Amino acid sequence: MGHMPYIKVENNHLVVPNKVTIGYIEGDGIGPDITTAMIDVVNSAIEIAYEGDRSIEWEKIEAGEEAYEKNGKHLPEESLDQLSRCVISIKGPLTTPIGKGFRSLNVTLRQHFDLYANVRPVKYFPGVPSPVKNPENMNMIVFRENTEDLYAGIEWKYDSEEAKKVRNFLSTQFGVNLTDDTGIGIKPISKFKSQRIVRKALEYAIDNKRRSVTLVHKGNIMKYTEGAFKDWGYAVASEMFGDITVTEDEYTQNPDAFSGKIIVKDRIADNMFQQILTRTAEYDVIATTNLNGDYLSDALAAQVGGLGIAPGANIGDIYAIFEAVHGTAPKYAGMDIANPTSLILSSAMMLNHMGWKEAATSLENAVTKCYAEQKVTQDLARILNIKPLKCSEFTMEIVKNMKKN
Repeated sequence: MGHMPYIKVENNHLVVPNKVTIGYIEGDGIGPDITTAMIDVVNSAIEIAYEGDRSIEWEKIEAGEEAYEKNGKHLPEESLDQLSRCVISIKGPLTTPIGKGFRSLNVTLRQHFDLYANVRPVKYFPGVPSPVKNPENMNMIVFRENTEDLYAGIEWKYDSEEAKKVRNFLSTQFGVNLTDDTGIGIKPISKFKSQRIVRKALEYAIDNKRRSVTLVHKGNIMKYTEGAFKDWGYAVASEMFGDITVTEDEYTQNPDAFSGKIIVKDRIADNMFQQILTRTAEYDVIATTNLNGDYLSDALAAQVGGLGIAPGANIGDIYAIFEAVHGTAPKYAGMDIANPTSLILSSAMMLNHMGWKEAATSLENAVTKCYAEQKVTQDLARILNIKPLKCSEFTMEIVKNMKKN
């Protein structure tokens, strides 16, 4: 059977054919349930937006528990080859054993394809229960560095030979004495990787006419890693985007002189957690290091309904893998009750990334309408004390909304 063509890359730009093959990984636990829902919704969105002129052929890629059962590997070489051919893919949640076994598959994929930007948009959908008074003030997008910081995985158990060597080295070379029950992790932050994530955030802010980019760091304590991230971020803004950006300090002194420019500011991470609650509306695009971004994006999502409805993507200069940001929830697997919103909104991000903006907008509007009408799955229905829709019923509602529009 003839295959639809794959996305091509020419001069670092994606060339997306109208009929295209896109890869998908179902994921573990509720993965198959929400993947089926996502594919149905995306196919409908494309059909409605382009009336047959565009379509996706979905190529299944095995990873996680399914792959392990078949051939003893959680991420076979063949799957990496498929992801490489597809250029853009989307994945459900994959299991990561805590504290033992293989390193996270997500981390492996990020490093293998150099998907250096973990992108997490968080905004409020009317009708979704929220623990805060004014959830509608939330509309932020986090650009989190994805390949270094503590996620580089450079660490040694306290009683290992390696830890002993590192402790000994620190003691003899630098006079830093650690007790012999100390495990060690290393936090690398480089100029190159810091600057490219800030560049990605600034490019997004410019393309999407956003107001500001905030560098979030813990540079008051970690001066040469997190502090350097902040300094390198400001340098990118002034050197590469000086004509369209302004620092917060300059802007505050004379706001009228800089209207229409993107304001670049920075916040210390602990203060930022307070600010996202007390001054939500003042923040827009966020660029940050890996660990800060991990905490921050989940804290943002909690204000507007939780991870079940938060989309995400891992994006590099060429490859991109869009994903559900929540876990595998194995106890709900196969029961048709999981909330597919995270993966469905991630697919809208994917359509935008491909340049298929009409389908993406139609899909997002249809999801928004479901929530506004409080047609929701069990995770939110039990908070609202209303009758839940099954995963498949919720999917049908989204499709119905798209057809109406």
